[in-house]
Amino acid sequence: MPDTGRIPADVANSTLDNEISNMTGQIDEVVAQVGGIILGKERQIRLAIACLISRGHLLIEDIPGVGKTMLAHALAASLGLGFQRIQFTSDLLPADILGVSIYNREGGGFQFHPGPIFAQVVLADEVNRATPKAQSALLEAMEEHQVTTEGETRKLPQPFFVIATQNPSHQVGTFPLPESQLDRFLMRIQLGYPDNEAERALLQGQDRRDLLAEIKPCMNVKDLVELQHRARQIHTSSALLDYVQALVNHTRRAPDYVNGLSPRAALALLHAARTWALMDGRGHVVPEDVQAVLPGVVSHRLSAAGEVNRANGEDVAERLIRQVAIP
Repeated sequence: MPDTGRIPADVANSTLDNEISNMTGQIDEVVAQVGGIILGKERQIRLAIACLISRGHLLIEDIPGVGKTMLAHALAASLGLGFQRIQFTSDLLPADILGVSIYNREGGGFQFHPGPIFAQVVLADEVNRATPKAQSALLEAMEEHQVTTEGETRKLPQPFFVIATQNPSHQVGTFPLPESQLDRFLMRIQLGYPDNEAERALLQGQDRRDLLAEIKPCMNVKDLVELQHRARQIHTSSALLDYVQALVNHTRRAPDYVNGLSPRAALALLHAARTWALMDGRGHVVPEDVQAVLPGVVSHRLSAAGEVNRANGEDVAERLIRQVAIP
């Protein structure tokens, strides 16, 4: 019998022990708590959590005022993680992010004062309003979870999660992120406007900042690290890997795309699909998991041929799903 990418229900159920079930329950608590602040955006919240469990970084691109910063605050508080916010501006310097050594008169030497990058969750707010020089200060941190300043390499805390918010590139005072930096983000999501029901509840309800102060952690660092470890153990069949490779290879061969997906993008897609399966309470990945995370993983990496921006990235990803059949 050919490998279809699916595991019989009895085998799958035997893979999921009570510990994993408890973990998914904790994730649901986080989603519910954050969803009480960011109304009507459960899917985006789940994608953000999946990005963290996959050990990636998240880019949120949207117009000001739709809750991008509030989402980052709520996630950090619900997960019990240390949080720092960096407001990116045109005069921001790398030292403002990484830290600087200051002379200590009493000790008679220079003492390093860590910058806000030394936190478990770092919000790079309006990242594309800073110059490329300041933006580049994030590259080593995001890729290697360390920073090098003044000739010394310093490790960052674990887990380490960057949430960057970005204003649309057509707005005044923005510096587009280069492809090399975009590729450091495992996912890009957009929040968009709330629907009528959610917006009415927002208008009639309590101030979101007051609700943010009431958030209680739903898990601790140990729980989160265990989730990250378990996600890498989720089973992927050879047929499922065939599907991932078919998607990636199509972007490289078809003339519809400016550039195909890189091996890093293929790994990001696989890691995110594993996490999505775990969050759904399963010990194996199915094609629907890949399709669920694919727009978030590839929308900032793919652009249609003949188009100069990535504003339609999610549409391009949806087109890719339709073009490539499940093996």
